Amino acid sequence: MHDLFTTSALDVLIVSFGIGIVVGLTGMGGGALMTPALILLGINPSTAVANDLVAASVNKSVGAAVHWRHGSPNLRLAGFLVIGSVPFAFLGTFITRWVGDQETFLKTALGCALLFAAATYTLRMYLQLRHVTSGNAAPEGDPRIRPLLTIAIGAVGGLLVGITSVGSGSVIMIALLLLYPTLSAVKLVGTDLVQAVPLVLSAAIGQWINHGVEWSVLIPLIVGGSPGTLLGSRMARWVSQSVIRRGIVIVLTMSGAKMLGAGSNALLIIAGAMLLLGPLVWGFVRQTRGIPAFDNNSGAWRLVDRN
Repeated sequence: MHDLFTTSALDVLIVSFGIGIVVGLTGMGGGALMTPALILLGINPSTAVANDLVAASVNKSVGAAVHWRHGSPNLRLAGFLVIGSVPFAFLGTFITRWVGDQETFLKTALGCALLFAAATYTLRMYLQLRHVTSGNAAPEGDPRIRPLLTIAIGAVGGLLVGITSVGSGSVIMIALLLLYPTLSAVKLVGTDLVQAVPLVLSAAIGQWINHGVEWSVLIPLIVGGSPGTLLGSRMARWVSQSVIRRGIVIVLTMSGAKMLGAGSNALLIIAGAMLLLGPLVWGFVRQTRGIPAFDNNSGAWRLVDRN
């Protein structure tokens, strides 16, 4: 219990609270932010992945229960995802035991996963923008389910989550957007949350078996993350979603580059290029959709979220 009152435990509590706010603001998966943050705090990569997954299994259960109660998830679609994701998530936790240098392997895998997550978030922003500028009409009825492709999506996402803790709220979400473009936003989020509970729980059990957990890390993660997420969800209506999401893409890219061994000069160049060129590129994309280049489009996100 003494470990819960150390400076390192307080650092984890503060960071998890801040990331919880971001998750509540944007609905983005916390694993892509929390795991690299724990590693940068000096926590061993395998410990960071294991504890983040166990904490996520608690936090995601709450969100899934809310969506289940309101009837938003597509349970058949979630079921096929679970068939693929659960066994592969459990398998992924054992992969690190079969490699020689676990720390180097996890940092490399996490770096690649973060860069992939940044790319998928960017794609998600574009798909949502295209949806809004195309009329934003809410589709009626559920789409036709494609079992084999859906199971494959679950398997790939589950394997990624089992190894790195990243993927349940980013990679799978984007794959569902591409495979089922007529699925409404509320059903998309609800389905993703429901399937993520057994997925993350399977990965958490595997990580617990292989690496165990540190209570001085796990308890601050849960205690800080839950109220942070609640606060962030209440602040969402007052904060520009588009600016935050673009900021997170920059953070994910820099974190991924750092995990892959990029030096300080390279990180500064990456950050500068994204800060200067990012808005120009996004403005051009907005113009191709017939809307002003630099007008705030946060309202568009809220329109999508209400569908």
